[in-house]
Amino acid sequence: MEIILLEKIANLGTMGEKVNVKPGYGRNYLIPQGKAAAATAENIAEYEARRAELEMASADALIAAQARHDQLLDKVIVITSLAGEEGKLFGSVGTADIAHALTEIGATVERNEVRLPEGPLRVLGEHDVLIHLHTDVDVTIKLLIEAEK
Repeated sequence: MEIILLEKIANLGTMGEKVNVKPGYGRNYLIPQGKAAAATAENIAEYEARRAELEMASADALIAAQARHDQLLDKVIVITSLAGEEGKLFGSVGTADIAHALTEIGATVERNEVRLPEGPLRVLGEHDVLIHLHTDVDVTIKLLIEAEK
């Protein structure tokens, strides 16, 4: 399925590019989310007419993400959890817990922006957590998981 991208998509292309994607990815995700449109002559003409507006919105989103990056830079959050004597947690610390802890200290972070590629954290100690704010903006924060006393 050939589509035209209405915003930059990681590992796919930049705004305005025509790319081929699997039909399900295009129909079920990209088009309903407003990230792309089918590459018909009509949609391409509409994109060209709205190009300046879309580029301005993209630049504004990047500036907002960079401001949030500066706010989160060098942040250390502490989460307490029940743990056994060996340092293993009873349960885990996931993306929702981390987003909630960041929101409590005044940084607005959504759950889907927190990246834990190895899954939920299950041990005490210090961990690096990647926060994906924008296609071009990521920030790493320190997470300290302590045992409840």
